[in-house]
Amino acid sequence: MKYKVLVSAPYMQPFIEQFRLTFEEHNIEIIVPEVNERLEEDDLLKYAAEIDGAICGDDRFTEKVLDAAPKLKVISKWGTGIDSIDQQACAARGVAVRNTLNAFTVPVSDSVLAYMLCFARQTPWMNDAMHRGEWKKIPGKSLSECTLGVIGVGNIGTMVLQKASIFGLNLLATDTNGVSDEIVEATGVLPVNFSELLNQSDFVSINCDLNASSHHLMNEDAFAQMKETGILINTARGAIVKEAALIEALTTKKIAGAALDVFEFEPLPQNSPLLKMENVLMAPHNSNSSPRAWEFVHENTISNLVEELERRG
Repeated sequence: MKYKVLVSAPYMQPFIEQFRLTFEEHNIEIIVPEVNERLEEDDLLKYAAEIDGAICGDDRFTEKVLDAAPKLKVISKWGTGIDSIDQQACAARGVAVRNTLNAFTVPVSDSVLAYMLCFARQTPWMNDAMHRGEWKKIPGKSLSECTLGVIGVGNIGTMVLQKASIFGLNLLATDTNGVSDEIVEATGVLPVNFSELLNQSDFVSINCDLNASSHHLMNEDAFAQMKETGILINTARGAIVKEAALIEALTTKKIAGAALDVFEFEPLPQNSPLLKMENVLMAPHNSNSSPRAWEFVHENTISNLVEELERRG
């Protein structure tokens, strides 16, 4: 049987020739559209009627898209997060949704530590001053003098705690499912509630999933509970943070800074006030960058796709 598959995952597209033979062996014809970060609903509607499967990034697979895709059997997500896919609508229509669990734990946890080190040691700002010709000693501090609060203790949150424990930070964590005794024993973390974590942490790292309960979790009330010297780190999902509230908290100095790999709207609009804030470190949703991790996800994403196509016929 011949299948037609949309490959819209931007991280896979540059390597598509590497896997073309695999697709051919499984009678898969691929469509590779131009993608700027993700495909929105209207973009997907252009291809919906003809595809049997999709390898996607954070594309907006809404109910409207699914209704327009009668042949669709499987959506294979490149990566872990599937919050952009209407999973209930997929289940109702018999469309399989597959992803790769624990895909980017190592590089994302590295990124969290990198951001903490940057703020603690003031490295980016001293580097900028040196390039301006200024011999400027900016006071820093040791991570062992700081408290880290981790929101969400899944694979990534746990590894953040494990790596942070080596630097001697005081560790706090909160999770809707609780923090296991094994993680407490391995890292020395103290489980606390959300408010306690915000009140006591020098660094607040978001490592939870985006869902109905975590959407805009970091809002005006949450920022009001943080230390004025506190730093927010978000390498999870942009919409966990209410961006307008973050901008207000930074502008009014309710918090001292932020490190953001993800944003509520991506790509980040060029008129965003965040772009002009010197106390904000930013990256273009790239904390998953890792050749080893990417190769594994490429192969597993294709394997998930093929398995579902052949199982469903």
